[in-house]
Amino acid sequence: MTKNNSERIAIVSDTHGFLDSRVANVVSGCTMAVHAGDIGSAEVIHALAKRVNTVIAVRGNNDEPAKWDATGLSVLRDIPEYASVTLPGGVLSVVHGHRVWGYRDRHDRLRQQFPGARVIVYGHSHHQLCDQDSRPWVVNPGAAGRNRTFGGPSCLVLYANHDAWHFKTYRFGALDRKAS
Repeated sequence: MTKNNSERIAIVSDTHGFLDSRVANVVSGCTMAVHAGDIGSAEVIHALAKRVNTVIAVRGNNDEPAKWDATGLSVLRDIPEYASVTLPGGVLSVVHGHRVWGYRDRHDRLRQQFPGARVIVYGHSHHQLCDQDSRPWVVNPGAAGRNRTFGGPSCLVLYANHDAWHFKTYRFGALDRKAS
């Protein structure tokens, strides 16, 4: 934690082996990174770890040993299906969300699964959203790679201190596939 007891947490998901450089630049300004699954490669974890002191990541439905190259398997083995981290003012819980079916009641089910959290982060849908209608809040950073970004790569930054939490959303223009 930082000296003033506040944190800037970069929240990303669904990189599928590619972390957009603009999202990586946002991560660089943070104290921690949270990846909500479908990481796709150890290189993504290493890229995040170069930019922040702490990386919290969970597995997604595409984070299976058969889909990762052999050099990344030791990293994949250490990544859990869900995680929670205590921050100033509350707990952030993260899960990929692919095991919670049904769009309409997904947030209710996540709230039941993590009742002690202040915010629940999930990915899988590739759609960025911040549901702060009830507690715990439920957020999805959208896709931070190049697949199914729905308008361009995106991420969230959570500003957390003991008194207040708030989010800043980021959405970047879609990459030109020919240039990438």
